Amino acid sequence: MMRALVLGEALVDVVSGEAFPGGSPMNVAVGLGRLGIEVELATCIGSDAHGALITRHLQGSNVALADGTRADGATSSAIATISSETGAAEYDFSLRWDLGPVDVDGYGLVHAGSLGAYLEPGSESVAEAVRRAALGSLVSFDPNIRPALLTDRLRAVQRTEELISASHVVKLSDEDAAWLYPSATIEQVLERVTALGPRLVVVTRGGEGYAAAAGAERWSRSLGEPVQVVDTIGAGDAFMSGLLYAIAARGAAAAIRESTLPRDEWVALLEVAQRSAALTVSKDGADPPRLAEMQVG
Repeated sequence: MMRALVLGEALVDVVSGEAFPGGSPMNVAVGLGRLGIEVELATCIGSDAHGALITRHLQGSNVALADGTRADGATSSAIATISSETGAAEYDFSLRWDLGPVDVDGYGLVHAGSLGAYLEPGSESVAEAVRRAALGSLVSFDPNIRPALLTDRLRAVQRTEELISASHVVKLSDEDAAWLYPSATIEQVLERVTALGPRLVVVTRGGEGYAAAAGAERWSRSLGEPVQVVDTIGAGDAFMSGLLYAIAARGAAAAIRESTLPRDEWVALLEVAQRSAALTVSKDGADPPRLAEMQVG
């Protein structure tokens, strides 16, 4: 099975005073590792206790750290406040992002996203790595936008569209879509983002399922069986890792790059993604499933 590289931040989510390893790209890497994908994470973690916590978490989920990942000083953190009504999380961030040049050779899958795609100085390394990876790898992107941290909205939208244009698979949440294109419907968002070049665009809609576009094809799916939501931390990341796992496990990457994957195959891949997300929201924190939980092969 192909090797994967994930580009982006690793931090700790502090929930009710307890620290949990987190960060959208790190969660995706952990999800892939737990599902049996050989994966490395190119990130920036410090030399403190939080950095050690992240390292242990990655090791326990079969994720290797790429060269140049460690730096002296503090590790990024996000203090999360969980809604007692919806389980949704709001964050207060303390961040550092000093990623250097990244070697993308030898990976069949390269995923990038979230804060690492926007925060200086490391965002330029992410953008350059994505551009190079697109020449020979399947590239996926999830902006996972945090508006409070993006002071230049126009530049953030431009960077988002640059990375979308270099990617084959793009996932947006409905909140991402509303921030990027405030007056657009979901269908209009799918049209606009698909026009930038990705083979698949999927907009996740929380408890309402997803809407997707692949070329001229459009479809949507609701959730399957009801899920008892504990909290939503890491749900979108688990969706992403489930999708990438399914692509790798079913050998679909070449067909995706060549725009020849039929809609029924996309639907099957996205069913795996939905299962992964559903299992994650039924637990505390960003805790993506292992392969045995997924009941897929």
